[in-house]
Formats: sequence, structure tokens, C-alpha cells
Amino acid sequence: MSTSFARLGVPPFICDALAERGITEPFQIQAATIADGLAGRDVCGRAPTGSGKTLAFGVPLVATTAALGKSAPRRPAALVLAPTRELAEQITTELRSFSGSVRVDAVYGGVGYGAQLNALKRGVDILVACPGRLEDLIERRDVDLREVRQVVLDEADRMADMGFMPAVKRLLDQTPSDRQTVLFSATLDGDVAKLTRDYQTDPVLSLIH
Repeated sequence: MSTSFARLGVPPFICDALAERGITEPFQIQAATIADGLAGRDVCGRAPTGSGKTLAFGVPLVATTAALGKSAPRRPAALVLAPTRELAEQITTELRSFSGSVRVDAVYGGVGYGAQLNALKRGVDILVACPGRLEDLIERRDVDLREVRQVVLDEADRMADMGFMPAVKRLLDQTPSDRQTVLFSATLDGDVAKLTRDYQTDPVLSLIH
């Protein structure tokens, strides 16, 4: 039986923005995880690229962040960690397409600091980040993670393969222990299983092939 985003509890401003893009019925991974994400549950999803996981984590992220109001400068309310600049840019573009007044910006290496610092000074509600650049910015005191309420780890297996796990753990350790943690990965064993064990609380497991 098909469902709709509204039936999953998605706010009208997001449903309308998705409908404008012709997105009216959730994919399998979205139908399986959005309601739990909106309810504040930790989610652990196994999903390949192209399965629609950006909306699966992005819709609850935007909805919850919108309800919090504006974040203070340099203190994002939500954090998405991604392994590559390209993925960080894709996630940012996707979230902005339905984010309404929620401010979404990305920080990653390979480019100058100027535009990223300006965005952080203005205030970013959802920060999409590659671990290396984010650690640099924290060391410079340009970002503080103490008010982060939600963390998403996207393509966690790739972050492990690229050697980012120590940085990911250091970053998670700087966020409040009662945050919501959502993890998506193509595989859920090895280092990813340790992340789930150490940083998630009773996560809803969703396996999409």
C-alpha cells in the first residue's frame, strides 16, 4: 500500500516543496524511516546510493530544525557528516530545495575558508560537513557543536574506508549525549557496527536492497 509524505507526519511546507518537484510518494527507505526520524528515534539504515536516503534523513532533519527557530552564529542545531565534497554539495542542494527558512550550508576542504566562515558567522541551522574541514574550523573556534540536537552520518562505510572514523568519533564526542543520531551506510558491519553500538540508542533498523 502506498503512503504519502503527509501521512508520515511531514509538515505541509515540506510536502508542498516536494510536490513542486514532482515528488509525491516516498521511496521505500523514506516510508520506512521518516516517521521514526520525526519522532526523534535513532535510525540505522542500510541503503545503497540512489535509494532516496537523502530525503529519508533530510525531511525529519529540516522539519525538526524548523521547529527550533534560528541557530546562534557558529552553533548549528543539526549536523550532517559526509565523506566527500561532492556528496556534501549534493546533500546541501537537496535539503535547500525544501528547507524553507531553515538555513543549510556546507563546509569542506579543497576551497578557501571565506564563504564558509561568512555563512557560519551569519548562522547555519543545518551544517553539512566533511570531517577534516569541520575539525579545522572547530580548532579555529569558528564552529561549536554543543547545541547540535541531531547528527546524520551519511555513507558511514565510505567514511570508514577513507580513514575518517577517528575524526567522526571525535566530532560526535563534542555533541550532546542526548542528540538524535541517524546513520546510513551501504554496509553495517566492522567500524560502522561499532559506531552504532557506541553512538546510537536503540536505533530503528531499516535494511533496503
